[in-house]
Amino acid sequence: MEDSEISEFLSDKPQKTYDPFLLLNMEEGVDLILSAIEEGQRICIYGDYDADGITSTTVLREVLSYLTDNITYYLPSRFTEGYGLNCKAIDAIKTDNVDLIVTVDCGSVSYEEVEYAKSLGLKVLVTDHHTIADKIADCPVINPMQPGCPYPFKRLAGVGVAFKLAQAIAMTAGLPKSAVTKMLDVVGIGTIGDIVPLVDENRTLAKYGIRLLNLTERPGICSLMEGISLKKGEINSGNISFGIVPHINAAGRMEHAKIAAQVMMAESAEEAKSSVESLVKFNNMRKSHQEATFRECEQMIEEKYSKDNFLVIELEDAHEGITGIVAGKVKEKYYKPTVIVANIGDGMVKGTGRSIAGVNLYDLLKESEDLFEKFGGHAAACGFSMKKENVDQLRENLNKSLRVLIEEEPELMAESVEAEAELEPEDFSLELVRELKLLEPFGAENPQPVFAFRGKPVSVGKMGSSGQYTRFTVILDNGREHRCVIFKNAEQYDDLLDRGECVTIVGTLESQTWNGKEYLQTTVLSVKSAE
Repeated sequence: MEDSEISEFLSDKPQKTYDPFLLLNMEEGVDLILSAIEEGQRICIYGDYDADGITSTTVLREVLSYLTDNITYYLPSRFTEGYGLNCKAIDAIKTDNVDLIVTVDCGSVSYEEVEYAKSLGLKVLVTDHHTIADKIADCPVINPMQPGCPYPFKRLAGVGVAFKLAQAIAMTAGLPKSAVTKMLDVVGIGTIGDIVPLVDENRTLAKYGIRLLNLTERPGICSLMEGISLKKGEINSGNISFGIVPHINAAGRMEHAKIAAQVMMAESAEEAKSSVESLVKFNNMRKSHQEATFRECEQMIEEKYSKDNFLVIELEDAHEGITGIVAGKVKEKYYKPTVIVANIGDGMVKGTGRSIAGVNLYDLLKESEDLFEKFGGHAAACGFSMKKENVDQLRENLNKSLRVLIEEEPELMAESVEAEAELEPEDFSLELVRELKLLEPFGAENPQPVFAFRGKPVSVGKMGSSGQYTRFTVILDNGREHRCVIFKNAEQYDDLLDRGECVTIVGTLESQTWNGKEYLQTTVLSVKSAE
């Protein structure tokens, strides 16, 4: 990496951003929207039920509201409609006298749905960021991942693409620059929430987004942060990933995404209050369902699937909104690609999966494409629907395919946590943590640095609602004490920690503040004997 690139990466005011008109079809898309506004036509923004889709919808609605009042938005139900455009939604949108549908975070491969919309006399503009593996929609598509798009950075989130469209609209319509930059708090939430690589332009959007989030006067976001005990001025990427985003996602997981959208778009704290209370309630419900389903999966694995390398777990009564999260937790605990299949009635099931490094979930499922009614995803995650009678065949196919991969690469299923550096006792300092903060925001392709160090564990105890986490102190070689916590699979280290022998800890170094005093703490990723 050159010095200029390092300076840009560490800069508090990054400059890496690109002309929105470099995106294929951007000029045509802007003309389509502005012509519709000029002719008094009604525009519907069609989003998605996750944080990326909700923030994308918010961004585009906000910029269009400077130019017209004749706009609406539509967010599909996870439970009755699923991801992307669907014909029943298009019927409802047509009934609302809409003339132009603009999708955000979806639509690139909705060829049949776009044709149906056109048959009803609707115009469609697609903005999206997903990989295009099927027939592309026959309408203007703005997506950096599409073939022939010259945009220099391909990995924008859906909200990033919506933001570039907002920039292009503002530039063409002569709106003040502030009309766009004031939306960066929302853009930052969506970018970090969608787990896109926090490099290049995403890093710029995330950094400015976090900065604006710490200053935001947006009523709904302020109410949400207050409702989940986050302090403005102290927000970082971790607070967004593990606080704000799960609450936004909880609406679509447990009821309907429009409740989260009402928070994002609220014009007063009073208007946001009841919706924020709902998000907190939904997130608590989500955690409760998630924990119960995870325990059920553990039991089923022990009883039926312990010898499988690819876990396909069929549940009779799982809440559809949390199966993806649980699949991720199961994958992390057992380090095996995992699919959870839930009954949805009429002899049909819906599946969602998460994979480990080196196992392309999309490719493996593609080999069994004939078993699915609907199927989509990428290397790390997938979703599908199929007849219940085909689940056993899918399990057999996936395990067979994975066995071939393991024969080719025997270490494929061996999880390892690699430290980037070893710390000596004298290296532990708050100054080191402050220097590490220059590398923030952390996320995909810019993970938090991982360190290894030695010491003897003492004062081992449990924490969490059911004692699922572990906290302990390590006595370093110079006699100094250092605090540690384990959140992931904590119980597997109980015996080793209780022995009180010298161990090697691998984890991330942070600072915590308690009663006004700042101290160091390691979030532990693995523990092994130092012998």
